[in-house]
Amino acid sequence: MIFRQQLKRGQAAAEGTKEGPFCMDTYRWMFDCCRVPGPDGLDWSVTYAKPGDTGDSGHIVVFRNNRPWKVDLTDNGRILSTEEITKQIQYIYDNGKGNYPGVGTLTANNRDVWAKDYIELTSSSHNADIVSTIHSAAFTISLDSATPATAIEHSRFLWHGHLTGNGTPAGLRNRWVDKPCQFIVYDNGRAGIMGEHSVMDGTPTVRLCDDVLNWLADPTFDHGTPSGTFTPTPMDWEITPAITQALTAADTAAKELIESQELGFHLTAYGKAAIKKFGVSPDSWAQMIVQLAYRRLIGNEKRKGGTYEAATTRRFRKGRTEAIRVVTTESDAWVASMDDPSATQEVRKALFDKATKKHVQLAKEGGQGRGVDRHLFGLKRLLQNGEEVPELFIDPVVARSSYWVLSTSAVFSKHFPVYGWGEVVPDGFGVAYMTGYDDRLQYTITSRTEMPNAKFCEEIIKAADDLYKLHASPSETHSKL
Repeated sequence: MIFRQQLKRGQAAAEGTKEGPFCMDTYRWMFDCCRVPGPDGLDWSVTYAKPGDTGDSGHIVVFRNNRPWKVDLTDNGRILSTEEITKQIQYIYDNGKGNYPGVGTLTANNRDVWAKDYIELTSSSHNADIVSTIHSAAFTISLDSATPATAIEHSRFLWHGHLTGNGTPAGLRNRWVDKPCQFIVYDNGRAGIMGEHSVMDGTPTVRLCDDVLNWLADPTFDHGTPSGTFTPTPMDWEITPAITQALTAADTAAKELIESQELGFHLTAYGKAAIKKFGVSPDSWAQMIVQLAYRRLIGNEKRKGGTYEAATTRRFRKGRTEAIRVVTTESDAWVASMDDPSATQEVRKALFDKATKKHVQLAKEGGQGRGVDRHLFGLKRLLQNGEEVPELFIDPVVARSSYWVLSTSAVFSKHFPVYGWGEVVPDGFGVAYMTGYDDRLQYTITSRTEMPNAKFCEEIIKAADDLYKLHASPSETHSKL
């Protein structure tokens, strides 16, 4: 709430790089808003932020055992202290032990199905008021009963919630996935954030979490005292037979979706410090690992599509992202050399240098708005109904190069032990990675269960080791690997 207040008052430090400031417009979709399912496949986002609001008022919604609670976090223009908020959260733990309908699962269903169910749900004025309270909340918190013990469990439970022994999607029942910022706290103290991506990208949520966690870790931060009598308000749904039927269908769809997904996780034995010592961009290095691993995974099979990496275009007004097309003639030449017995280490290093320099160039051009994908997308959106589609947009090479079998991106926060997202095409992989640690690179690989996820992770491990060996002296290789 303090971060929200700073944003509304224009007191949050502006972001940028040495090349200039970043547009902060995306932050207006972080709080007090929600995605709404719409008919005919067209959703929209609604904001409850008021002009001139300085962040002195506001509420959140907390879910526990599927039951939503309205929690006011301000009192007469004052943001409540962490102790006062903790007292309200504890009240919810103590008084929310029943079994309540898992309406949240509806939000995780197919968007067209959810749009239909949304109309039914909000046909009750009572339910419509609850939905409005959720939509207008600054953010939501899900107090989940799961206790993830490993990095993979932590990742999966944040991603899609946990399944109980009988296959109930307990995690998704306790969510409202249309909210831009949804904090999830587990019974063993682990936590995380789930973001709604349609109007906001990942880097603002990193800034949010880093700032808040750094404040809380500061010994001078004033947590206040648990004074006052602030009591959260439970909100119980009116459930009709039609909604009961919709909940059953949503539970089934959620279970099938969760069970259709696989997730792998790997930390390398070296990180940013070693890579910079070799004079290479850590991001380019991490991307070349992925390229080598994927080529080895598919063998002689023709690549079905391209590799997407996000570049921020926030140096422009309302800018969001551009695609870095990672696959290049230079990257392909280096990848081929790594398994060519006739290629010397010197040749491989020279080809690697060309590949990474090309990648750095493309990343820079993407950030400068000189990529091709958003430009082509804009041109395509200008087509009117019934207008003939130019040959460029139906060219098979263009279509194949934009079929993102590898959807990749990197963010970094020392507070994020895990993060990731799903694949964007059925036969592809989601590749989330971090290059900010001195002593390790981090990869999270997602895919459908029919894809060779474990094998791809093995190839990531081997490619990371081979790339290190290509650059390190024998003594360094022995000590690291």
